Order: sequence, then structure tokens, then C-alpha cells
Amino acid sequence: MAGESPPVSPLGHFDSGEMLDALSTGLVVLDAELCVVYANVSAQNLLGLSLRQARGHPVSELFTGALPLIELLRRALTAGEICTGHEFTLTPLAALPAAPAPIVVDVMATPLEGPITGTHLLLELVDARARQRITRETELLSRVDGSRLMVRQLAHEIKNPLGGLRGAAQLLERELHTAALKEYTTVIINEADRLRALVDTMLGPAGPPLKLSLNVHEICEHVYQLLRSEAPPGVSVERDYDPSVPQGRFARNEIIQALLNIARNALQAVAGGGRVVLRTRALSNLHIGPVRHRLVACVQIEDNGPGVPAELRQTLFFPLVTTKAEGTGLGLSVAQDMVARHGGIIEFESRPGQTVFSLLLPLEDAA
Repeated sequence: MAGESPPVSPLGHFDSGEMLDALSTGLVVLDAELCVVYANVSAQNLLGLSLRQARGHPVSELFTGALPLIELLRRALTAGEICTGHEFTLTPLAALPAAPAPIVVDVMATPLEGPITGTHLLLELVDARARQRITRETELLSRVDGSRLMVRQLAHEIKNPLGGLRGAAQLLERELHTAALKEYTTVIINEADRLRALVDTMLGPAGPPLKLSLNVHEICEHVYQLLRSEAPPGVSVERDYDPSVPQGRFARNEIIQALLNIARNALQAVAGGGRVVLRTRALSNLHIGPVRHRLVACVQIEDNGPGVPAELRQTLFFPLVTTKAEGTGLGLSVAQDMVARHGGIIEFESRPGQTVFSLLLPLEDAA
């Protein structure tokens, strides 16, 4: 009817370009030579290049290790059919002047319909690193549960005969009248006490953690002061706190112990001179294993030491795994167990010159 306003589009004033840029999936339009014609914002982030920088460049000039991807693209273009691939590892060439930053993506190449059919492809890039991380964490959490059960059963089996051994040594000591002979029973008693303390560590805390409403920075500041007093000459301990991290519910002593177990390893790694950084960040909508959390406190301990040896990275959180001549191999295992009791997890990334351990602690119970 005359005078009526035209219907308002549910998309409002957004144009197609703005909608494509809002997608989390990377979209790239390629021509017949597999050169970039268009890339949305998510694709530009994955490429490490702006559209202006990427336009006109073939895929082979954007990534190293792109041969499997190029073969898939050519097959889609030649056959005129949709082709998919999973978990392609690519390194954007834009990252090469700095440290290479490989990405892992799932891809789908679709020949475009219409007058340009057969001459252009729509390449969809979905970052698969989040899925890999969830799978890795789920596996790690199941291993933590299995290791915890095995270690506690073993600890109980060791603890009982230790008590009998110590008691027998005490009775024998009373029957001895020579100080030189009593030295041997003293050694037996001391070693039994040391093993008992080790077993208690393996057993871990009894019962569920007693959580209180705390600010994670109060815990971090306590750990920071201890690290400063323990740091060898030439080692600096620094703080990098995010004041936006809200309060959460934590068992204070358990989180302190978990942080100390990791931070003391960091101090030893840079004992010849270096730096250790205690950092906090607030993360939103993060998966820990299969569970998605609205808000997570991330506490990181970073050092610039030599890094975790490659042969230990898959088993680092297993009990009795250590590279130290006098180490027990329980520090990281116990730390992971304590954090897991809070519904969290400890992750790490390591290369020579930079090792970062991240404690992820859910904040759903925040006050």
C-alpha cells in the first residue's frame, strides 16, 4: 500500500562482506592458478597476511608444507567436485621471519557454481588445533586418573611393611649398647622415615579439596615471594598479572603446592642465569578436556631455560619420570593431580629458550 515502509531485512545494514568476516571459518576464493582472489578476516588471521598482501599469490607462496593441500585443490578443480581433508599441518610463510607457527586445519575445496564454474574454488579452512587440544587433554585426564589409582595402590603396599621395618629397627636399637652399632639402626630409621614421607606424597591429599573463595593473585603473590627467596644468583623472578581475573573457589595450599612444584623446576632450569615469569590471564569459553567452561583462570610459569627434552614430553606428568639424578619424579604428577581435583588441567609448551606451563582452573564457582 502507498505510504507503507518497505520491510526491514533481518540482516539489518550488514552487507555480505561483513557477514563473511564475522565467520570463524576461514574462507578463501582461489582462481584457476590457485591464486588468492579473496580471503575473509578469519582466513587472513590464519595466513598471517592481510587480503591486500595475499591477493594474487598462489597457495604455494603462502605456506610451507602445502603440497597435500595443493594436490587436493587441483583434484577439486579438475574433477569439479567437493574435496575435503583433515588435519593438514601448514606453516604460514608470513611467520617465518619470526618463530615458525604451524597451524593445523581441516579443509574443504568447493568449485564455485555459476558463470565462473571450473575456474574458481572456495577454500574453507577450519582451525583443528582446538579439537586436537581437547582430544589431547581428555587423554591426559584419563591417564591422570589411571596413574593416581596405580600410584595409590602401590603406596599402600609399600607403607605397611615400612612401619614394621621402622618398629623392628627401634626395638633392635634398644638392645644395642654400642654407639657404633646404633648408627646403623639410626640409618634404617631415617631411611624408613624418608620413604614414608615419599609414600605420603604419592598418596596425595585425602578427601575432596576444601575450597575457599580466593583471588588467584593472593596465591600467586605468596608463591612469588617464596620464589624470590629461593632464586639463585643471576635468576630474576617477575610478575605479569591480569587484574581482570575474578575470584574463584580454590584449596589454597594445594594450588600453592602445585605452583611451587612447577616453579622450582623452572628455577633449576635457569640456575645458570635467566628469568622466571609468573603470569595470570582470564580465558573465556575454554574447553578443559570435553567440558566447556565459561570462565577459566590461567596461571602460567614461564622460563627461558633449555626446554623439556623431547623424549619426556609424552610422559612428563607420569609418576617417577624425571631427568634429575636426585629427583623423585613426583612433583609434576602431584601438581597435575591437585589441579585435576579442581576440575582443571596443567598444559605445557616447550622449545629451547621458552617453556610455559599453564594451570587452567575453572571459575564457575566464583563468588
